Amino acid sequence: MAQPPKKNLGRGLSAIIGGGVTRPAQPEAQPSAQSAPVNPALQLVEIAVALVVPNPRQPRRDFDEASIRELAESIRSEGLLQPIVVRKAGSGYELIAGERRLRAFRHLGQKTVPARVIEASDASSAVMALLENLQRADLNPVDEAVAVASLMRDFNLTQEAVADRLGRPRASVANSVRLLALEREVQGYLAKGQLMAGHAKVLLGVENKAHQVQVARLVIEKGLSVRALEAEVRKLGGGRRGERKRAAQTVVEDVQKRLTAHFSSAVTVVRKGDKGSISIPFTSDDDLARLLEKIGVKL
Repeated sequence: MAQPPKKNLGRGLSAIIGGGVTRPAQPEAQPSAQSAPVNPALQLVEIAVALVVPNPRQPRRDFDEASIRELAESIRSEGLLQPIVVRKAGSGYELIAGERRLRAFRHLGQKTVPARVIEASDASSAVMALLENLQRADLNPVDEAVAVASLMRDFNLTQEAVADRLGRPRASVANSVRLLALEREVQGYLAKGQLMAGHAKVLLGVENKAHQVQVARLVIEKGLSVRALEAEVRKLGGGRRGERKRAAQTVVEDVQKRLTAHFSSAVTVVRKGDKGSISIPFTSDDDLARLLEKIGVKL
């Protein structure tokens, strides 16, 4: 599936915290909260890796270990192109931006890492962590939606306020948060890239959650485009009545397919309103015994 174009994020993270170029940190004997200047012009410091704790509002939940190893090798050969960003937290530091870089330094066995130490509120820290992931275009739509919703909930921010901080249109923020109304299974497909944002927008119009899941499975199974999905939803006369009827039929087809695979027999599912029947044919006494064993009935 084609990768979506990079988003226009307005003000970049570098506009907030600046940047810098440095080589990998050299190991130090013991972790220390004291920071030694590395580049006074850029106000970078060398801090102990062991003193950096994760950002509790890191929006990305999955980190690919292979990509961390690749980044580590790049840092080993070319140096660190962008320092991590932290803020003071007790006797150590809390990470704001640079989770992958910090993990790469740990992979390399480095004891210290170049960092920019800034003052930041909880809200600003959360915004910067989200901005960094958005700029790198590796944050899936569901994680992005969870992060945006968290900003609104935890800091009592409106959609307009979040949009202003991220440098994005308010409609973009609203559409992101709406994704959390999708059924969890559908969110999983979206997070894994099996569905596109356009698919998700159409599926949001399918009110029944069970039907929503079944239609999403149909999209993946048949490789339906967004337009094909729209046509599928409208197929039986359009409107919500037609949508519900088609979604119900999709549920029946999916159940029938799964039962056929489970019993290795041509199962037939018939539904009329809220009632229906399931028919499982057998070809011999041995076949009947096999089916009964599958069901859990002993002769």
